[in-house]
Amino acid sequence: MSRNGEGMHSNLIDGPDDDCSGPEVRYSVFQNPDKRGKPFCQDPFKVATACLSAFCLILLMILVVTSVHSVKARSSDQDSPSSTASSESHMQKGCANVTALTEELQAAKREKSELEKERTQLKNKIAELEATPPPQPTLLPTTSPCPEEWLHFNGSCYYVSEYKRSWSDSQAYCKRQGGHLAIILTAEEQTFIWNLLPRGYWNAYWFGISDEKVEDDWYWVDGTKLVGGFWEDGEPNNHINEDCGYMIKTNVLTRVAIKSWYDAPCYMSLPWICEKPVSS
Repeated sequence: MSRNGEGMHSNLIDGPDDDCSGPEVRYSVFQNPDKRGKPFCQDPFKVATACLSAFCLILLMILVVTSVHSVKARSSDQDSPSSTASSESHMQKGCANVTALTEELQAAKREKSELEKERTQLKNKIAELEATPPPQPTLLPTTSPCPEEWLHFNGSCYYVSEYKRSWSDSQAYCKRQGGHLAIILTAEEQTFIWNLLPRGYWNAYWFGISDEKVEDDWYWVDGTKLVGGFWEDGEPNNHINEDCGYMIKTNVLTRVAIKSWYDAPCYMSLPWICEKPVSS
């Protein structure tokens, strides 16, 4: 080949030293003239990829350094005396709490066991009671020495009438029953009889006292003279020829047994109170 040809070949291969300085790009005869490549500095995708790679590498280095620093800080905190003491304190508190909870659990288990035993015992008792037939009621013989409808007190039997008669007719009835109108000698006897009477507006009952023979000389039906008595205040007053004694029990709760005697005309119709000894 001639020198001119070598010069042409040399001109085709050689070009300016800076690829990016001139507008014209020359290609080697060995390159495909249809596929034109760009320099690295003129390819934006390659530049962006390189920048991102570098940025990721920097972030990775920062993360590694930060992690190492954090691990060292933790190890230094754990190795310090205050941290060790705090950890031991927390551990002791945790152990104490666990111990307390364990004891409570054991106590609850014991209590449950005792309750189950009591429940079993109660079930057994209930089963025994259900299996045992109920006792048959026994008819006890009457211990009252008095007849039916008569009530016993201190050796005497007392009868409270539901019917009304005059004082003398009431005394006649009591005699036919083997007794007499009630003779009341003590506060205990008076209270016993008064408690037998029902309450009402003015429930009045004859008993065995009168002053028919001599005014203001009160005698019992057995001929003995009255000593004391359980008169209401202002009684006896002989308001309208009142010669026979009766007692009352009203709805007024403030009234008392030992102040319940009054005098009234003997012909009035009132219920009565009989008395007779037990031997009758």
